[in-house]
Amino acid sequence: MFNLSRMTARVAVTLSFAALLTAACNTDSNGPSDLNLSARNDHSGNNSSGFAVLANAAVTCTGGSIIGDVGTFQTTPPGAITLSEGCVIDGAQDIGGPAAVAAYEAFLDQYAALAPQPGDNCPIITGTLAGQSFSPGVYCISAEAKTGVVTLNGPASGVWVFKVAPGAFTGTSFSVVLAGGAQACNVTWWVDAAATMTDSDLKGNVLAGAAITLTRGTFAGNAWAGAAGVGDVTVTGTAVVGCESRSGNGNGNGGGKNKDKCNQGVGNGPEGCDPGNSNNRHGSNDENGGTPGNPGRRGGH
Repeated sequence: MFNLSRMTARVAVTLSFAALLTAACNTDSNGPSDLNLSARNDHSGNNSSGFAVLANAAVTCTGGSIIGDVGTFQTTPPGAITLSEGCVIDGAQDIGGPAAVAAYEAFLDQYAALAPQPGDNCPIITGTLAGQSFSPGVYCISAEAKTGVVTLNGPASGVWVFKVAPGAFTGTSFSVVLAGGAQACNVTWWVDAAATMTDSDLKGNVLAGAAITLTRGTFAGNAWAGAAGVGDVTVTGTAVVGCESRSGNGNGNGGGKNKDKCNQGVGNGPEGCDPGNSNNRHGSNDENGGTPGNPGRRGGH
């Protein structure tokens, strides 16, 4: 059973932060805010134990797919994970278990840490965002429906935080394009209320005060719902790729989790790592089939 009093206290704190949204933002300009990015404290997902989807009570997936773990804060009932029409989840399913509860509490902490504060300089950017380009930074955006293409320009170490202040985050045929090495898992959409995406290609983690609804399209990131106390996740025909539980050697743009660098020793067996450009492009470890005296080299080199 979940601790209702603890949850109530957390919700009260979170709501008090959300109530500051209007006071925290102004409309003088459209530049990035000067908010301290120290709140990034792993809003990329590391504090939520690899869960691609977290809901307060229910996760429903119809005809879509989820790569990553799925969990709910509440036990059954009312906690539930419901799959239909061939929906596939390739990770663990945790209904109110210790891992899901710990991850959800970490989500609440992250949500509160990123909430606007009095005195923040975060001008609200209005409109659909179509055709706009953003460098790393913290931005506040209006609750108007989003459509078209928005571009996030790198580098790979760049961090973006978009705050919908206040209201819901909605989009139809809305696409996020990553350029210059930008990483989907370094993008956060902080939402005061619900998040609803239809026929969209959204990239970045969604931290929502209420429910998250994804219909068709694709989503690269983690979806965490219900920071205000109530919020389910509904996936219908959407391909969801979470940030922390992906397989393969991708680049953080929805194609897989990066591998660690190799221990350059030879003879210690394959490590499932990325050899990189060691030993002048010829490899100096077992990942390329190396053995002592012949460290993975090819073509007579």
